[in-house]
Amino acid sequence: MSDGILARIADHKRAEVSTRRAKRPLESLRREAEAAPPLRGFAKAVQNSRPAVIAEIKRASPSEGVIRNDFDPAAIACSYQQAGAACLSILTDERFFQGADRHLREGRAACDLPVLRKDFIVDPYQVYETRALGADCILLIVAALDEACVADFGNMAVELGLDVLIEIHARDELPIALELHAANDRILLGINNRDLRSFTTNLDTTLAMLDDIPEGVTVVTESGIKTPQDVRLLTDAGVHAFLVGTAFMREADPGIALRRLFG
Repeated sequence: MSDGILARIADHKRAEVSTRRAKRPLESLRREAEAAPPLRGFAKAVQNSRPAVIAEIKRASPSEGVIRNDFDPAAIACSYQQAGAACLSILTDERFFQGADRHLREGRAACDLPVLRKDFIVDPYQVYETRALGADCILLIVAALDEACVADFGNMAVELGLDVLIEIHARDELPIALELHAANDRILLGINNRDLRSFTTNLDTTLAMLDDIPEGVTVVTESGIKTPQDVRLLTDAGVHAFLVGTAFMREADPGIALRRLFG
């Protein structure tokens, strides 16, 4: 995604939230969030696994188009669990990733793994919505939010019991993420190796920031992990949590692809 695409996605999300709120008022959504299934402990699962693979379930992306035609979230979730994934990441964005809320429900119901709702959070309504859907963790993208919203949404999510993956793309976003992490150890730091302007991925994005990250912060490296050599490079540098999607989704059996990548 370019930052221009990210801005378009954020604008679309605000319109989408307005439509959803008209159909399901916030008070009703809050009641659903309170009645949501028990949480499975996303952050703990990542922190207790070596390596911790957050295996992604997605049909398409803005940069790749349709990645997987044979798309069965439940079957993919089972394959990932059998292959040793620590957690799942499931796309719910409809417009740009051809995701759906039901994909998260189906994937989570088919396995015992904690699930990250992978979407673009731009409004407090979506924080309650994430809990109501049954997700265990919410994604907050620093590039899509102002600093006050990062803090507000993060604190709101934690109060609802959700863990948080706060995602950055550049070094100047790191202090914002670390400030939120300092408030709670259930907040994970995601470093996305994809350049928002060129679409290219470079593992040096993660590697170059490691010296600036305090001990005790769980780093999740995202995007561009394609080979066992990539995994070894990052592991040797001290990174033990990986979010991988496209490399698995292109394979007939995503679980076999996971085993092959992580040995």
